[in-house]
This record gives sequence, C-alpha cells and structure tokens, in this order.
Amino acid sequence: MSVDTTIGGPPDPRSLPAPVQLVLLTNGRRVSEVLYVMAELRIADHLADGPLGVEQLAEKSGSHTDSLYRVLRCAASFGLLDEQPGRRFAETDLTVGLRSDIPFSVRDLVLYNSSDSVRRPYGEILHTVRTGTPSFEHVYGRPFFDYLGENPDTGGLFDRAMTQMSRSTTHLFLGQYDFARFARIADIGGGHGFFLSAVLENAPKARGILFDQPGVVSAAREHLAVTGVADRVEVVPGDFFHPLPTGCDLYLLKQVLHDWDAEHAVRILRNVRTALGDNEEGRLLVLDHVLAPPNQWDQGKFLDIDMMLRFGGRERTLREWRELLDAAGFELTNEPAQGRWTVLECRPVR
Repeated sequence: MSVDTTIGGPPDPRSLPAPVQLVLLTNGRRVSEVLYVMAELRIADHLADGPLGVEQLAEKSGSHTDSLYRVLRCAASFGLLDEQPGRRFAETDLTVGLRSDIPFSVRDLVLYNSSDSVRRPYGEILHTVRTGTPSFEHVYGRPFFDYLGENPDTGGLFDRAMTQMSRSTTHLFLGQYDFARFARIADIGGGHGFFLSAVLENAPKARGILFDQPGVVSAAREHLAVTGVADRVEVVPGDFFHPLPTGCDLYLLKQVLHDWDAEHAVRILRNVRTALGDNEEGRLLVLDHVLAPPNQWDQGKFLDIDMMLRFGGRERTLREWRELLDAAGFELTNEPAQGRWTVLECRPVR
C-alpha cells in the first residue's frame, strides 16, 4: 500500500488514512526534542523584545546557524514560533510559555520532561509492562526519590518543575472550593507552602499547618514570609506514613496520592482519618486528577504512565477513588469532575 505523507499544512489527523495517523503519532518524541531545544537555548527569552533573524538567535544561544534554523523551522510548523521572511522568527502564544521571566512559565517543566531521568525510563517501558515494576528502578538501580537525593542538579530541576505544575493547578483548585469556612487547615505533603499560602490568602481568618519532610519544609519559611502568611502557619517536619498533626478541621492532600500504589495511599489516608478523630464536621480534600471515562482524551492518562514508570503510582478513575477512600474510612460528599484536576471532598465515617 502506498501512502502519501507529504501533506501541506497542519492536517486534522482524524481525516487522514489510518497508516498516516499511526506514523504521525510516532512523531511525539521528535516534537518533544524540538521543544527541548527551544527551552534549553532560551529562544523564548531572546524573542521577548521582538522578532530576530536566525543569525542573531544563533549568536545569542551559542548555536550553529543552519542547524538551529532547521530546528526552529520545524518548531514553527506546529505553532511554537512564527517564521517570517528572511529566516526571521517571532514568538507566538505558545512561545511565551517558555519564557523564564513570567509567573506561569513552564520552561522548567519542559526541561524536566526532556531530562534523562524521564527519557531513560520511557526507553525501558516494556520492562514495566512485562514485570509490573517501575522501569526507573530498573534503569537507575534505586528508587526515584533516592536518586534525586543523590543527584542535586536533577533534584533541583524536579522541584522547580513541580512548583511550576503547582502554580498552574492552584488556581483551578482554589476556584472549586470555599476554604474560608475552616479555622485550622493542614497541608500534608505541602512542600514549600505555595498552595497553603494561596489557601490562607483566600481564608483570612484561618490558621495553617505545613507538614512535609524536614529537608523540604526547611525552605518554606521564606515563601511564607513573602506571601504574608508566616504568622498564621506552623511548620511541622515529618513523614505522612507516621502520625500526623491533630486538631485541624481541614486536611489537604494536593497531588500526593497519585505518587503511590493503593497500599501506600490507604496508609496515608488512614493517618489523616486518625488525625481527624471524632470530628464529624472535619473534612479531607484530595486535590488530584480523576481520569476521564474510556475512549475520551485525557492528559491524565499520559501522566498515569509517568507514575507507573517512575515510582509505581497511578492516576485513578472515580470508581477507584471511591474504593480507596472507603478502605480508609472516608466517603465522598461531592461529585468531582472527571478528566481533569479536581477537588474530592471527603468526610470521615465510622
């Protein structure tokens, strides 16, 4: 069968013959590598003040002019740049997201997704499919977080990438729930306090507890001070597989449980249930992804593969969330949206 793949313009993949669709799907790795070049060479930063010729971009980025042109020409074919006459390039809406000087930049997230610690486990995806164990440990010979601790450059990039992801999801979570009705709020696994700070800004009468590993929360006080909530936050170092702070009427688990398999996730949830004690008015908010139904597009289904390869975690369907919560002594009080980051409100049951 002969298939013409020289189709001009960005086609709707669904309108193409099935073999062409399959070939286009294999281009994902090529696209991500082009995007990596854009991020690593700070092309978006160089174009912030206006269009530039490829010669100027090559000089600013320390690149080979013709090779850089060919990569940027490819990037422009799927909207990452606007190629203009005379081998000049201008930014597009997509380019701006790679700038390092804007609040909602995703540059570090792009760089992390292109790092060896992500690429190499995907190269061994069949190991996980065949054995059910994370390919990360197969490649690196140690668990993910142990590796980050031993490689501070990669660990730092991971922390910055997760902060960027947190910034992009925080406004989604804040818009879905009224936090002001609670007096004492504990963010379990709350990192540097970015989300708890945002919650307390929306709940000016509440006080908070920031709980995470000692090496993580030690860097939180500066951010809490900058956001003006330090006097309302108690920073508590600890491990969520051990007893948690008590006396709070709201506990938050933001993007924590998807890192863990069911056994470990239930252990975390049961520790929260124990901390709530007999407070029937207390609540747990799980701020995480609920997978879309079968056959529907959902970025979470890709993130689920990341979790599987990295540390054996998973994204969950609504049914799986209900089963997990029931096993730990909670029940849902809302009907969370599916196919997106969402809020699962949980109340304790006896």
